[in-house]
Amino acid sequence: MEPEIAALASTAGTTVVTLMATDAWQRTREGIAALWQRVLPERVDTVTAELDATREDLAAAQSDGDEEVVHELQAEWQGRIRRLLVSRPEVAEELRLLLDELGGGRDSATGTTITQHATASGQSRIYQAGRDQRIGDR
Repeated sequence: MEPEIAALASTAGTTVVTLMATDAWQRTREGIAALWQRVLPERVDTVTAELDATREDLAAAQSDGDEEVVHELQAEWQGRIRRLLVSRPEVAEELRLLLDELGGGRDSATGTTITQHATASGQSRIYQAGRDQRIGDR
């Protein structure tokens, strides 16, 4: 397997699961479904059902603070997308365009992938930014 396909699948799987908990969910769902519809139309209903089930699992895991389940869900989607890319490498560019449209975890200035994880306890504060950030107490 090409390292580029593995990297794209990793970014895509993480991005899809991350966006499930945001306002971008519906657009993400539509984009992933459209991708599958174009290359494997017989699987699109199954994939959309899996997206919906994953979103429910994600909400439960986040509610319970279970980061392990979140990582497992990301890995599941990384695998699904990797298998799609291996069988249909011609969709890689379409997937890249979708990720760019959705924000895809890329720093638009450098094109590098940004992944951040943080855990706070007590009255801790966490400040994370992929680029510039201003912090000021009000």
